[in-house]
Amino acid sequence: MNASCDDVLCGKLRILQPIDGPRVNMDTILLYSWVKFRSGHTRFLEAGCASGAIALMLAAKFTNIHVTGIDIQEELITLAKINAKNNNLDDRVDFIAGDLRDKTLLTQGYYDSLVINPPYESLYRSRESNNLSRSTARLDLSCTPDDAANLAKRVLKSRGRLFAIFTSQRLDVFMNAMSHNKLTPKRLRLVYPDINNNSGVFLIECVKDGGEGLIILPPLIIRDENNNYTHELMQIYSLD
Repeated sequence: MNASCDDVLCGKLRILQPIDGPRVNMDTILLYSWVKFRSGHTRFLEAGCASGAIALMLAAKFTNIHVTGIDIQEELITLAKINAKNNNLDDRVDFIAGDLRDKTLLTQGYYDSLVINPPYESLYRSRESNNLSRSTARLDLSCTPDDAANLAKRVLKSRGRLFAIFTSQRLDVFMNAMSHNKLTPKRLRLVYPDINNNSGVFLIECVKDGGEGLIILPPLIIRDENNNYTHELMQIYSLD
């Protein structure tokens, strides 16, 4: 797999990532910044971790947690393991090659937090790419919203947290999957490319076995009226 070595978070980390495959983008940074640490919640799982960027960023930010990353593509897991070692985080991050739908692969009720960026597009409504790595990242070939919810229900402790980013066009699909698996939405934020366009993605935090009560936060706007990145977005990118 051809890969490039790139700076992440203003050079705080350097990671190898595929040239033709899933790469760090704005959604990666938004999801990373959305994750909250809670006292006693030290076991994190990132599902669909690709080359490990979010897992490594979280481990670098929250120094008292351990993060496990899982991805179905073995080539990406190979890069993730190299990235962990190169960034001196291999003592607090580990990576597994496997299918998140495999019920024998991960310990049930073990994790405090699950971080996931499921593929946005439904296989039945999109055209599959000839590039398998890109198709796996873009289409729900191996991770539908139901798969993500089933995983959270299976591996999270009671009161464990799920943090996710997903396309706003399928908010109803995501919410239905969560509710059917006893995952209660607690925080929701819509992200807009600018004030004149519809929301593109949303950020959500759900609690396993949680009580009702949803906080809908103010919208996050990516670009201002002059087409410049907003101050809030720039703050997110500079987040320590």
